[in-house]
Amino acid sequence: MSLSVQHQIIAKLGVKPTIEVDEEIASRVDFLKSYVKQAGATGLLIAISGGIDSAVATGLCKKATDELSAETGKEYITLGVFQPYGEQEDIQHSYAVAEAFGLTHKAETNIEQAVDEIALETEYAFKSLGIHRHISRGGKGNVKARTRMVVQYALAFDMNLLVVGTDHASEALTGFFTKWGDGAVDVTPLSTLNKRQIRQIARALGVPAEVIDKAPTAGLWEGQTDEAELGVTYEDNSDYLEGKAIDPQAREKLEQRYARTEHKRQPIPGI
Repeated sequence: MSLSVQHQIIAKLGVKPTIEVDEEIASRVDFLKSYVKQAGATGLLIAISGGIDSAVATGLCKKATDELSAETGKEYITLGVFQPYGEQEDIQHSYAVAEAFGLTHKAETNIEQAVDEIALETEYAFKSLGIHRHISRGGKGNVKARTRMVVQYALAFDMNLLVVGTDHASEALTGFFTKWGDGAVDVTPLSTLNKRQIRQIARALGVPAEVIDKAPTAGLWEGQTDEAELGVTYEDNSDYLEGKAIDPQAREKLEQRYARTEHKRQPIPGI
């Protein structure tokens, strides 16, 4: 694929070559505030995974609801939800993020039992088809992502909150999100940022250093990291989205993944 394809992708994803951090924070907070008011919601729900993306989203959400409360005299809240599957090795990072931003509304919902029941029912379905196998690791990973969203929306419905997503341009470029899982949200305040820009904003917001510096992972199985699974670093990914030249093999991988995952970025087709 040619460089013109790179420019087309950048334009579609809306990524800027450089950002002014304070301006980006202010505009994204204003965006969240406007959306909350328009929806008649009482606040925002953000699942705090312990990674940098959800940490930045948490900081933006808390600023938005604090400002709305101050401006209107009504209480708007940010609910932080922790959703481990069994024992989560880095759960302390989720709590550190909540502490850093002064969240007073927090809830932990362990998804292990629900996910295992769905996986078991899936294996029963396989058997009824004459297929004797366990659910695949990737299949179960998608069940985890979608189960998390079911719980988030159950909470959000009864509390009149909007569910906030953490998807961003570096993930959109590679299709590295679960369709109807972490991609199923009400609002995405990070969608036009690449991973490098998210790190810039994280430092300005005061995200804990241990969260900024850790290896990005979707946390869908033990030992999983984004870069190992994708075969491309976030440095190359971010350079690509900023219009820079990168290693031709890395560029080809990114553009192939973008083309292969186009269905994830499109509305449901119909006729």
